[in-house]
Amino acid sequence: MTTKEKRKQNVQQSFEERMEYDELLNCMRCGFCLPSCPTYLETNRNEAASPRGRIALIKGVVDGVIEPDQDFEDQLNMCLGCRACEPVCPSGVNYGHILEEARDILESNKKRTAPEKAVRWFAFDKLFPHHQNMVRVNSLLWFYQSSGIQSVVRKSGVMKLFPENMQTMEKVLPPIPKPSELKSRPTHLNAEAEQKARVAFFSGCLMDTMFMKTNDATLSLLQKAGCEIVVPENQACCGALHGHSGEKDSAKALAKRNIEAFESLEVDYIILNAGGCGAFLVDYGHLLKDEPQWAERAKAFSEKIKDISEVLVEMDFHKKDLRLPNRIATYQDSCHLRNVMRTHTAPRKLLSSIEGVEFVELKEADHCCGSAGIYNLVQEEMSMQILDHKMEKVRDISPQVIVTANPGCLLQMKMGIEREGLGDQMEAVHLVDLLLEAVQ
Repeated sequence: MTTKEKRKQNVQQSFEERMEYDELLNCMRCGFCLPSCPTYLETNRNEAASPRGRIALIKGVVDGVIEPDQDFEDQLNMCLGCRACEPVCPSGVNYGHILEEARDILESNKKRTAPEKAVRWFAFDKLFPHHQNMVRVNSLLWFYQSSGIQSVVRKSGVMKLFPENMQTMEKVLPPIPKPSELKSRPTHLNAEAEQKARVAFFSGCLMDTMFMKTNDATLSLLQKAGCEIVVPENQACCGALHGHSGEKDSAKALAKRNIEAFESLEVDYIILNAGGCGAFLVDYGHLLKDEPQWAERAKAFSEKIKDISEVLVEMDFHKKDLRLPNRIATYQDSCHLRNVMRTHTAPRKLLSSIEGVEFVELKEADHCCGSAGIYNLVQEEMSMQILDHKMEKVRDISPQVIVTANPGCLLQMKMGIEREGLGDQMEAVHLVDLLLEAVQ
């Protein structure tokens, strides 16, 4: 038996042993998921690029009638993992769980080149799990922006050596915080109004470095809403990128670190401001379901997770005096915030409560923007195709502000504005940054 044949046999066996067959059978092939699936629509309704099509492919591998070859793997990798299929599924199929398990099986048996191993080792083992390493990389970006190197690089044309979407992403990166600002992050804050709750804040990895200003805005809003805030120093990356990329063991390790960091705190909620993180945090119960010593602890942790918008509405923040100069604003849903955490009304209520802001609903705001973690880097063509169609809907209503609730979505919409040459007409902002500007 050749090495290639042995690998296929191992993959086949892993699919048979690890996939929940009853979950695969739950798919009735009704097709309700099809209109909600971006890749199905973008591939001219290719059945294999739909949720039910991918479930059928996985079932075919489990049954031994389909080989887990490269075409099979490519089809799974094309999926954004937006999970828009789940809210519309009448059978309640947990497609996201099926996809992550399948990707983990493939990754566990994949033979990667040395450069690929090095990149994954750096990203998944050394960068995201370690806050200090995130700070170091952030410091390099700050130096790149503040030293004049960025201007030289742009004028020299060096960026033309990179893929087009990376060139655009470099243009839309936010101003990076100074290294000194990252060394004095708060761990406890008192409420500025009458205290209504004691909460913990999940600061995240990218959010507490590259998007530190948005985290600061979140903390300020919570204080103004009447929250005492605790920020555990020993918390870690949520593990979403690991879980979505076939690094399940690493995702579990990060989940355990976070559970330990938060479970002893006597708080009403664990608050976050990134939909992608939130969706993974509320799934810790599933992630650790096979580990008896962690399953209940994970469930208790996940039950306290809430998005900042939900908490603000619960505390009547939308009834405060919120004002901005006249502008038209729209809202692009974070897929995971809407489809997994089921939060979509609260952000719109908050936006609509700002005097001076005319809120206009974006057609297909619930459709993915094409960011999906690192999808816009590893599946550039499909990501940009989805983004271009998203921007067509944006042009139809011509807002001055596109509001989002996730860092990846925010960068993606900034890329869309840049690609369309609309930078002098509109901007993309995180919801909490706009709310902080509006509060009087």
